[in-house]
Amino acid sequence: MPNLTAYSFFYIFISKTKKMITLKDLAEKLNVSISTVSKALHDNPEISIETIKRVKEVAALYNYQPNKIAQSLKANASKTIGVIIPSLLNRFFAKALNGIEKEAREKGYHIITCTSNEQLDKEKECLQLLSNGSVDGFIVAVSEETQKVKDYSHFTATQLSKIPIVMFDRVIADFTCDKVIIDDFEESKNLTLKLLDHGKKNIAFISSINDLNVGNSRLEGYKSVMKEKTNTLFIDTKKDIQEQIKIFLLNNKNVDAAIAADNVSGTILISVANHLGYEIPKELSVIGFADEQISNLSVPKLSYLNQNAHQIGKRAMQLLLNRLEDKSNTTNFITEKITTTFAKQESF
Repeated sequence: MPNLTAYSFFYIFISKTKKMITLKDLAEKLNVSISTVSKALHDNPEISIETIKRVKEVAALYNYQPNKIAQSLKANASKTIGVIIPSLLNRFFAKALNGIEKEAREKGYHIITCTSNEQLDKEKECLQLLSNGSVDGFIVAVSEETQKVKDYSHFTATQLSKIPIVMFDRVIADFTCDKVIIDDFEESKNLTLKLLDHGKKNIAFISSINDLNVGNSRLEGYKSVMKEKTNTLFIDTKKDIQEQIKIFLLNNKNVDAAIAADNVSGTILISVANHLGYEIPKELSVIGFADEQISNLSVPKLSYLNQNAHQIGKRAMQLLLNRLEDKSNTTNFITEKITTTFAKQESF
């Protein structure tokens, strides 16, 4: 049995003693100036095709890697963006992160992702950790605790240090920065009207995100239509969700439709309703704020409002890059509303 510790130590020793080749080393080997090597590696038209080819061949032979730290110091930019999201387990944020990362990569940027786990202190820690020159700007979805406590000092301090911030989905209404959202109020209002037009009369609103700005906006959109006929269930996620929904349905047997404000309540509602013997959608129609993968977890499949999370992430990245390219523009912040799509499936 080989001694893995010894092998690992030997590998580390060899790696550390192997000298990384520099532009100066390449220039000496090719007997040209450092400037010529640099220009050739960047396909500068001042350098002949033959020289460019020769420089790149030697660079490849010696596995030359440009010094990213030196480049970023010279350009006064790290070409890296910090992304802070509440959770990676939430599919909405995972899809938004995918949109952010793809757009960043296409524009020559990297991202560093931190999760706040819905905690204010963790969110502050992420900002402080990356505000030391590691990143050029931040893309943030604000944590639940931050919205509850209403402590935004860490964002203000970051912005005062000339590091731009773009918020998406979970945003702070009275914090001035670029933002990317959907019109939660209007979308919820339209879903309620859609159910009424479909012949439903007693529409419920179910939410596990009532402490968040998006949850409140969706609730208000629903209430603007239903007025005195509102019927709501605010789920406590620390308790049995299925049991809470079961009790709600047993106590409100006249409910013939429901809007689920978050990406899992709708599928759980369908499961519980099926267990209680509801015929869906005839006796109970359900629409959720979700996506295709989540909605397909229920039988019958959940009809849903697709928030286009990937597009939200992509646009947030574009706005941040625009802000970085025009550092003189310290005002004229925009709030961009992304278009949603309604997916009619078996629960409507």
